[in-house]
Amino acid sequence: MQRKHRLILALQLTAIVGLAVLVLWALSAVAPAHALPEYAQRTGEPCATCHVNPGGGGPRTLRGALWAAKGRPDQAPALPGVLLAPGVKSGAELYEIGCASCHGFAGEGLFGRELADTGLKTDKIRSNILRGRAQSGMPAFEGMLTDAQLQALVDYTAALSAGKAEIPPAAYPLPRAEFRCQAQNPAAACGGN
Repeated sequence: MQRKHRLILALQLTAIVGLAVLVLWALSAVAPAHALPEYAQRTGEPCATCHVNPGGGGPRTLRGALWAAKGRPDQAPALPGVLLAPGVKSGAELYEIGCASCHGFAGEGLFGRELADTGLKTDKIRSNILRGRAQSGMPAFEGMLTDAQLQALVDYTAALSAGKAEIPPAAYPLPRAEFRCQAQNPAAACGGN
């Protein structure tokens, strides 16, 4: 009787292990999603094409708003002639506008990969800016920068990558808080126990 019980237990254990292996194999064959499911299924573009938050959801970019307004077609509308930052010439400022929300203000990496002190080559930087990196969720910026802006952005990002960029101070620095105590009664103490 004990032998029969052990055989049944071994068969059950083998079935469970086999099922687990089958499930893990099936999950490894599924391609990872790089955008919201509805949009990714139809376009293959990253969330940052249509959303301010590169992880998806929340407020939409101009392309995302137009995509929704046009009834969510199979492709996000192109915006030929629409610049990312008209009139901006500073590479640091262009980086802050177009790159910092993903790669971090100092290139430390947030949603996007770390750029600071990585030694990326200028050709790779230029290519990634223009063509994007769909598998990692980076949108393409081709046509959104003038030639001068593209060069300034590439130069700044290369300096950041080489650890030589001068990181500008925060755009809206707050003054240190000043606490002033004026006791209404001269004998009273204020600002403590």
